[in-house]
Amino acid sequence: MDFKKLRDCVWESKGETPVPLRVYANDLLFAGLNKDRTMKQLENVSHLPGIIDAAILMPDGHEGYGFPIGGVAAFDAETGIVSPGGIGFDINCGVRLLSTDLTYADIKPKLKDLTNELFKSVPCGVGSKSQIRLNASQLSEATKIGLKWCLENDYAVKNDLLHCEEGGTISGADPEKVSDMAKKRGGPQFGTLGSGNHFLEVQRVDEIYDPEIAKAFGINEVNQITVMVHCGSRGFGHQICDDYVKAMLPEFDKFNLPDKELSCASLEEKVAQDYVGAMNCAVNFAFNNRQVISHFIRQSFETVFKKSWNDDLNIQLVYDVCHNIGKVEEHNVQGKKRKLFIHRKGATRAFWKGHKDLPADYRKVGQPVIIPGSMNTCSYLLCGLPGSEETFGTVCHGAGRLMSRHEAARTFKAKELVKQMEDSGQFIRSATKEGLIEEAGGAYKNVSDVVESIERAGLAKIVCKLTPLGIVKG
Repeated sequence: MDFKKLRDCVWESKGETPVPLRVYANDLLFAGLNKDRTMKQLENVSHLPGIIDAAILMPDGHEGYGFPIGGVAAFDAETGIVSPGGIGFDINCGVRLLSTDLTYADIKPKLKDLTNELFKSVPCGVGSKSQIRLNASQLSEATKIGLKWCLENDYAVKNDLLHCEEGGTISGADPEKVSDMAKKRGGPQFGTLGSGNHFLEVQRVDEIYDPEIAKAFGINEVNQITVMVHCGSRGFGHQICDDYVKAMLPEFDKFNLPDKELSCASLEEKVAQDYVGAMNCAVNFAFNNRQVISHFIRQSFETVFKKSWNDDLNIQLVYDVCHNIGKVEEHNVQGKKRKLFIHRKGATRAFWKGHKDLPADYRKVGQPVIIPGSMNTCSYLLCGLPGSEETFGTVCHGAGRLMSRHEAARTFKAKELVKQMEDSGQFIRSATKEGLIEEAGGAYKNVSDVVESIERAGLAKIVCKLTPLGIVKG
């Protein structure tokens, strides 16, 4: 593939592919994208029928199932296709950021107590089960109405819904299209963190680059304490993806695609409509999952600080963003507005100032964009810019893996990693030793390079840097 640099951090190859391949990355990150099948998978995506404009890859991109992680692709909302591999197995894996009125001085003497309380309150690890057990009827209701369920059951306040992508409820969820196996897996996992790269972090604001936008997001000063949650739809979403990848395989031969992992179906067909109905249930499951975890976080802070989370500690939701999702949005294509079905896999929405789909609180500044780093490195809060219109309002979703989990397990040692973290003032609780070493900072790309690539390409603006203090992992 012959790529040319269009401008700083933007590369494009027009080659023989049906649409161009476009990559957003600095020189260093771009050079690293050829170490596995990432670029080949991006090329494969360009062959999906009806793909619009380009097959797009973000700077945190790496090899995934079918689509590369960090992949973005758009199709006509009525006549296009949907590919489960272009959304991912952990449907609506996403991130939320909570702000507080606490400072580092407040939290430092109680950091271990707080981290231990969070580890006790929020179930984590493979197969973890929640203290909330929903019967089949409750699960169907929750996955149909999204965060309205949490509001009705006292796990949320109104502001939580206002500061969530889609208002915390994506329409079109149909529990009838979800298999019994998915419901069986999901029922006990409502309000659990899971494993892998999922985490809960107590963080401090390290640097503020744009004080005005930061203040609009509830970030007022350096050393302010925030809490970040990264998780998704757990076994519920994984099973839905697995079910429909298999259901669409008979459609594969129609499209003459280079990889069966790109199995897809026309949005006009029943199997695609069934998948979208089930996928939307998983999206709503994940919104609720992160919200219930936030409820546990607020309770944990109250337990440790002996103060009200709302009246005294002011633990408020900054925003909740999805980064494994497919949905209908309106975008400009060659100067005309079109309704498109956008696939974002390991990619985050980043709408700009004035966009009609933003909550009123943020319409004057732009969407908060939350980019987590790896376990013992920094994370960032960004703000969407009008330049992201060329990526269908999309940016990266994190640091992006550099090593496989097996390679990380061979490279790092848990004791050394924990000591390194403790020496830097971090305290960690993990369900397993493997969960630590597989997620070591060195197993990931440099998240600062990733977000700087996004900013230099004009897609989003870096607002502040957040560094971890107390970390809970599966």
